[in-house]
Amino acid sequence: MGDEIDLSGDGGVLKQIVRRAKPDAIAPSDDFPVVDVHYEGVLAEDGKVFDTTREDNLVFSFELGSGSVIRSWDIALKTMKVGEVAKLTCKPEYAYGSGGSPPDIPPDATLIFEVELVACRPRKGASVGSVSEDRARLEDLKKQREIAAAAKEDDKKKREEAKAAAAARIQAKLDAKKGQGKGKGKGKSK
Repeated sequence: MGDEIDLSGDGGVLKQIVRRAKPDAIAPSDDFPVVDVHYEGVLAEDGKVFDTTREDNLVFSFELGSGSVIRSWDIALKTMKVGEVAKLTCKPEYAYGSGGSPPDIPPDATLIFEVELVACRPRKGASVGSVSEDRARLEDLKKQREIAAAAKEDDKKKREEAKAAAAARIQAKLDAKKGQGKGKGKGKSK
C-alpha cells in the first residue's frame, strides 16, 4: 500500500492507494464526469460494514460534482484513474456530519471506504465526440462574436471619419465662399 495522501489539506479526506491503475488509464474529467465504482464502507470506530457493492457485484454510478454523494467522494474520485483501488478515510465533515445517516451511520462518524474506480464515461446523451464538438463550436462562436464586434467597431470608426471628412469639406466650402464674397465686394466698389 502507498502512503496516505491528504486530499482535503486538513486531514478530512485521506487517500491510500491499494492498487495502482495502469499508467495509460483514464481519469474522470469534464468529458468523463460519470464514474462507476465498487466499494465497501466501514465505520472507523468498530470496523462494521455499513454498505457495499461487493455482495451483489453491482457498480454504483454517479456524476462527480453533482452533489449526489458525500463530499469526500467528489474530492477523492477526481484523483483516481480507472483500475485504481484506494482506501479513503473520511472525517465526519466530509461524510455525513453531525446528523449521521441513521440507522447505519451514527452522528460524527469517521468512515473508511475501499473504492475501485471501474469506469469513467460521458454524461447520458453525450459522447466524447459531442462534448469536444460542443466545446469547439462554442470556441468558434466566441471567435465569430469577437470578429463581428471588431468589424462593427471598425465600421463605426469609418463612419465617424467619413462624417468628420464631410464636415471638413463643407467647412472648407463655406470658408471659400466667405473668402470669395469679400473679394467680389471689393471689386464692385472700384
